[in-house]
Amino acid sequence: MKKVLCIATMLFLCAGLAVARDAGKGNPTIEIKTNKGVIEAVLFRDKAPITVENFIKYTEARFYDGTVFHRVIKDFMIQGGGYDRNLTEKPTRAPIKNEAANGLKNERGTLAMARTSVVDSATAQFFINHRDNVRLNHGARDFGYAVFGKVTKGMEVVDAIASVPTGPKGAFTSDCPREAVIIESIRIK
Repeated sequence: MKKVLCIATMLFLCAGLAVARDAGKGNPTIEIKTNKGVIEAVLFRDKAPITVENFIKYTEARFYDGTVFHRVIKDFMIQGGGYDRNLTEKPTRAPIKNEAANGLKNERGTLAMARTSVVDSATAQFFINHRDNVRLNHGARDFGYAVFGKVTKGMEVVDAIASVPTGPKGAFTSDCPREAVIIESIRIK
């Protein structure tokens, strides 16, 4: 009986260690607090592990706190996470590998990484698709834009942000909100 109890205890402890070791490896949920409301999204670590880990590192460093959505195009997307309230670009870490070939599509409500014309140039900036953007998918154009998450609550906030008046501001020739749309914080729930 003692031997059976000892084996059962060891199995229980081993299972607990396995759960602890795998904790945080699922698809986390984030909360994006803006001055227009709160957006929640799930991050697809299972499909875009490099991108999600990069985003989480920026989030944990509180990099996004006080940044803005600096590019807003209704019926296209809202882009942010790289500029502060004064539209000064924040320094970033090295670019990451583009995971646009992960099978996820740039559909309404999905989060994707912004990048330059260089395929592997994404750092901290991201965008939320305001509609289905097939032309941004892998295979539709060069390499595409890596989707790594999806809004689960607060799409009405995305819609409100997409509807703000925009125009030229600072170094931006168009599509910049006339009044700052602030990302107050991004936190992992």
